[in-house]
Amino acid sequence: MPATTEPEIKIERAARSRLPEDQRPSQRVEDPRERARQRAAEILEHIGTMDEGTDDFYIDPTSIPEGWSYEWKSHSVMGQVDPAYQVSLARRGWEPVPASRHPHMMPAGSTEKVIIRKGAMLMERPLEITDRVREMDRIKARDQVRVKEQNLNAPPNGQFERNNKDQSLTKVRKSWEPMPIPD
Repeated sequence: MPATTEPEIKIERAARSRLPEDQRPSQRVEDPRERARQRAAEILEHIGTMDEGTDDFYIDPTSIPEGWSYEWKSHSVMGQVDPAYQVSLARRGWEPVPASRHPHMMPAGSTEKVIIRKGAMLMERPLEITDRVREMDRIKARDQVRVKEQNLNAPPNGQFERNNKDQSLTKVRKSWEPMPIPD
């Protein structure tokens, strides 16, 4: 390989400086330790901390567009997609979130159209629909508890009433408290 002369180097530098910044060739670092340090910094910037307790399915609430709700829905089980389940999701208003909306949730250079993690797809639907469905679920759950309480208080056919001075013998306590989160 012929040696590069000083004037050729100056011409090459001048030509590089006239190129727009995104078209300039990247400055290669020849020292492997420096290159490894730079690559480690890029990786850490992309993945954050390497904590074992990181939630792979966490979605920053501020990244969800106003008026919409996001949920992870099953996409595949053991590599198999269930088309009937996908149709039921669509009927209930769920649509895949485009990967182009949240490129930070995808690997660098990914060409995927949707966001899939560990067999689950990130999906969206209008918040108004999600709120209505949640309210219907709450009503259904309360009705189930009410029916069970009635079953506990009602005697089987052919037996006397189960009460003690006009109060039920069965007592169902209803309370809830937040679950402790382990450290």
